[in-house]
Amino acid sequence: MVSQSVLSASRAQKSSTNFFSGEFKDAALETSFRRSMQSQTTQQLRIALFAISVLVMLFVLFDYQLLGLSTNFYVLSGMRLVVALASLLLAVSLTFSTRALNSTIPLNLVCFLLVTSQIFIVPFRPETIFTQIAAVAIITTALYLFLPNRFPWVVAFSVYLGVGFLLASHVLKLFELPGIIGSGLVLILANVIGMLTASRLNRLQRTQFTALLAERDANQNLQKEIEERQRLEENLRYLAQTDDLTGLNNRRWFFELAEQELRHTRRMGTPLGLCMLDIDHFKSVNDLHGHAAGDQVLKIVATLCRQELRASDIIGRFGGEEFVIVLPDSNLAATCITAERLRNRLALFQLPEAFNGLRLTMTAGVTQVSPGEPSLEPALLRADHALYKGKSQGRNTVVVAEHRNIEDILLADLNPQNAKFSL
Repeated sequence: MVSQSVLSASRAQKSSTNFFSGEFKDAALETSFRRSMQSQTTQQLRIALFAISVLVMLFVLFDYQLLGLSTNFYVLSGMRLVVALASLLLAVSLTFSTRALNSTIPLNLVCFLLVTSQIFIVPFRPETIFTQIAAVAIITTALYLFLPNRFPWVVAFSVYLGVGFLLASHVLKLFELPGIIGSGLVLILANVIGMLTASRLNRLQRTQFTALLAERDANQNLQKEIEERQRLEENLRYLAQTDDLTGLNNRRWFFELAEQELRHTRRMGTPLGLCMLDIDHFKSVNDLHGHAAGDQVLKIVATLCRQELRASDIIGRFGGEEFVIVLPDSNLAATCITAERLRNRLALFQLPEAFNGLRLTMTAGVTQVSPGEPSLEPALLRADHALYKGKSQGRNTVVVAEHRNIEDILLADLNPQNAKFSL
């Protein structure tokens, strides 16, 4: 709770905005905001520049009506043409690259030309001074509204426009003192309205950006929590299904998988073999070498079994040193072959030197699930009896349930080519 409160306080401090400009006080956050708004800002600026170029050239017609083909007309037309061309050039460059947007020089140059040309209209068209006051006020407001994320420069150009216009009017004595004061108040009002509007828009945009960041963080945290819960569920599922020592299916999960396979074999009419294995003299391994060595032996046996079995075979640790295997689509002969292969593999396996030449063997009880059996229990019971029969006969052997000899089963169930198999 404390760390979350500290994080929220830190985020609130970073997202605070400047009272006048409405921009973020945190430079990194402001940079991130501008980067996120770059496409929208570029589009807005291109529209504004095209509009400036068109409107400026339309005023040439107005100049012609007032001045005719005089020197003043040509000078004003030349200034307006420069402003229009500079605006168009910058708008076109923004179409292909946003590099000019991140640079202060190109846009400031256009603004400087626009503001300067408006100031120079005063001496060339003094008779329209009252119309020019309205034009200056409109341009001032437009600078605040249509030049996003450039608040300090907008203020500078607005002040330059207002002061330049008033100075030119004063020098040319176009206004008496009350007129100068009135014009100044109009321009101040235009600046205040533009500044407050721009500040409010800037603050609103950044509030939305902050909310978007908070929502993104919340979604990321939620996604992390979902992933963490999925990992926990997977771990819990693994622990619930797996024997933590050998990595094999534990007894409960083995029976679930085996029962599913039993239902499948009933539907398909295929055979299902079952084999129960037991490590011979495992107690002596624990007594002579310790329980850690016994655990290592269990892991070795589990690994060897996995290597020899098919992907479709189901193996589980039945308890202690006993393992049980269900072999889908495997008749009694094939199950015997698999059990004998496992027995041979373990008998030939060389344990590490720490076991002092100990050799491992195992005894297996083999059976096949009968078609009429409702569950695995009868087959498990037969395999268990066969296993203990093998133990009593000297171990290290594969015994078939129902006291049948393994050689007889192989000769009876295998085809003539496979009947050449010998143990």
